[in-house]
Amino acid sequence: MNELLELLLLLRCCIALIYLHLLELASLSPRRLCLFNTTRGSPLKELNFLTSILAVRMNKKRLVVVLVEKTFVYDLNTLVMLDTIDTVPNPKGLCAFSPSLEGCFLAVPASTTKGAVLVYNVIDLQSHSEIDAHRSPLAAIALSLNGMYIATASEQGTLIRVHLVSESTKSYSFRRGTYPSTIYSLSFGPSTQLPDILIATSSSGSIHAFSLMLAINQRSKRSTSFLGSVLPDSVSDALDPAHHHVLQNAVSSGIRSYAVVRKIEKLEGTSSPSQFTSIRATVSVITYSGYFQEYTLSINSKNESLWTLEREYNLYPVISS
Repeated sequence: MNELLELLLLLRCCIALIYLHLLELASLSPRRLCLFNTTRGSPLKELNFLTSILAVRMNKKRLVVVLVEKTFVYDLNTLVMLDTIDTVPNPKGLCAFSPSLEGCFLAVPASTTKGAVLVYNVIDLQSHSEIDAHRSPLAAIALSLNGMYIATASEQGTLIRVHLVSESTKSYSFRRGTYPSTIYSLSFGPSTQLPDILIATSSSGSIHAFSLMLAINQRSKRSTSFLGSVLPDSVSDALDPAHHHVLQNAVSSGIRSYAVVRKIEKLEGTSSPSQFTSIRATVSVITYSGYFQEYTLSINSKNESLWTLEREYNLYPVISS
């Protein structure tokens, strides 16, 4: 079963690259969205827009289409437009979407001058909150699988923050590095509760993993200490590198890459929230240079980490052949 899932993921990556290649060859309009029934392999409907489509997201009930200054929400079953969200100029098409129907949120930039996020409830069709996450404009956004947590990175790329969506202002801060870097992607672990880890890729070519559970444990310990009573949580979290695991030079510097946490396994330890549990994560990476990579990240009970490259494929020969 695992081998089948891995093959399906690789096929998805190949299909995505083939689709982009066909779009280029056929000169299809970037203002036209084509929906297909993948079971029958037949087209369902086309949606046309006045400006270029920058991002598309969907789950079992909703279809979201992001344009430069507007975002449209559709009922996926009927393709009836339910709402139009006027947004600030969003030329990069930044957005995040949680597939959970219980916490089905959409996040888009709320400002062009600072890192503010508009969180919108796509099921109830109403604005949920606005989160001031950074001083600089946003570069990346991600929502957890259940829609409970949102991760953000600014154009500076030195700090990554995680907010509890329901409270908007409660955050954890993780320092990626000292020098600015462009964050290409953020991805939570596939947990229905608190995600175990958060993965980030950047223009430095490194892959960064942050242990969310360990950060919470350390925060609870600091709250009873003198230092914890003096320093705000966001400051002390940013200064503490213990929950940061980095793989240097995973991708060539400057090559855009995206990473996703496909699977988390609990290896040993206890389920008690007061202790850190050893985990093994499967991280898949796809790059704009045409490579698909799969890593195993192991973090033991002593917070020691090991990155292992399990497989690597060049997807471009698949297209050319």
